[in-house]
Amino acid sequence: MIRKIVFTAVITYFLANPVLAVGFDSIKPANPFEENSAPVNTIALPVKKATLTHNSIHNQYVIAFERFMQSNVKSAYRNFRVLIETMEPNDYGYMQMAERMADIGFFNLSETAASKIDDKTISDFLIDDIKSYYFPAKKLKPDDEMYLGEVFSNIIYNDQSREATEELVKNTSLLAQSDYANYIAALGYLKSSNIANAEIYIDEAIRQNPQNINYKKLKAEILSQGKKPKNALKMVEYLKSQKFYTTDFIRKANSLEQYVLYKSEKDYAQKMYHLGYYYYYEGELAKSIRTLQGAVTSKKKHNKAVYAIMSRVYFDMQDYEKALDTAVKAEKLDGNNPVALLVLGDLSYRNGDFKAALKYYNKAEDNDKNSWICSVKIAQTYEQLGKEKKALEIYEKVLKKYSDAYIAYYKIALKDKSKELAYLKKAIAINMNYKDAWIDLGRVAIDRQNYQDANKYLGVAHYIDENDFRYYYYQGLIAKNQGMKQNAVQYFKKSLSINPDYLPAKEELSL
Repeated sequence: MIRKIVFTAVITYFLANPVLAVGFDSIKPANPFEENSAPVNTIALPVKKATLTHNSIHNQYVIAFERFMQSNVKSAYRNFRVLIETMEPNDYGYMQMAERMADIGFFNLSETAASKIDDKTISDFLIDDIKSYYFPAKKLKPDDEMYLGEVFSNIIYNDQSREATEELVKNTSLLAQSDYANYIAALGYLKSSNIANAEIYIDEAIRQNPQNINYKKLKAEILSQGKKPKNALKMVEYLKSQKFYTTDFIRKANSLEQYVLYKSEKDYAQKMYHLGYYYYYEGELAKSIRTLQGAVTSKKKHNKAVYAIMSRVYFDMQDYEKALDTAVKAEKLDGNNPVALLVLGDLSYRNGDFKAALKYYNKAEDNDKNSWICSVKIAQTYEQLGKEKKALEIYEKVLKKYSDAYIAYYKIALKDKSKELAYLKKAIAINMNYKDAWIDLGRVAIDRQNYQDANKYLGVAHYIDENDFRYYYYQGLIAKNQGMKQNAVQYFKKSLSINPDYLPAKEELSL
């Protein structure tokens, strides 16, 4: 499987879903900022500062990354550096760039981006995860970083894994002092199906830097393609036991587990189940559904798990009819499947049947003791039933057990003014793409008449979802408070055009 970097249409995922998935030859590398538009072939970066908008940062990033894929690494490095140095200051953008640069081995640029982050309270978790996951033990010289970037590009994007790796392993002095160089050699040997040598070099990388998570991830992928693929599961267990602070790195561990299970299973239907689950964790929902459909067999015992994850994928795709159909099938085969029960709860919640939702969520919680999501959904349902005190008690209980429960931090922030700002930022620190927390940071800034920060926070939320009615409402408040009444009216009308029932916007327009 080749290393795949997932690019999405919005800067929310502009670096939020970087994926290292070595081994699937059928998976092709995509553009990190890919949108439904033709490739950008601009020769030089514009001098104008890049802003947090689809066109600005997207275009500049695409130019640089296309050069990286073409193995024009020095030019790509310069372009990335210009983007980091000249982009309009925004912590979210810097956080994304810090992760992406580490993902492709530009560690100096990753550190540069991280150094520009102003509010460390929302970035410390991510930066810690980036360093423990990606960073080498020994800092690379700029020339070595360029060289290894070129080797990496040729291995992954230019179908030159054998040639590039053979050249690299001749550089014995670099391999002797660089754990990352050994990692790249292992990656190259894996890509060229030389499993024996891949294992030798990844073992050396781990020997030089036993703390690096990415090296052990590659070790698991190498083992999964060896003679005893089940040995990789021990490495996966180790990785899942590591303390990750942010949702994206937790997702990486879950994704790897499904990939290794896919490689180690001999039964075709089981392989397809784990492959479909892997695609789900990678956010490739359509591909996940197609794969899971091929995993259905005549065996009821097997199908209960397949139907359960299918129901979750359909729900996330907003195909609620199929989500209900597959969740019901899963429940009939196994009435205690927490995945299916959560989907049935989500469907009931969405339809306003909160008592039914509570029933499903409670049963799901009884059958899943390793996740906070069931408890949080129970609390959210109690809120809808008017039991605010009980909901708050649950949120507080969740945080005593789970440090990554960002929704619980967010919910308590809305209920406790003394914790509001700190907990909103804590929610973002765990999940930087959590739109609701960005919007409420904007609201808090408006309340404090800090309109510059409000625009900054709301701008991130808008990039994540440009159709959130609350964004336009709060922009309307900013315009109103700054005396721009006509602009305020336009924003309030825009908010109502998205959500005609939004009472605060109606009140502003006296409707």
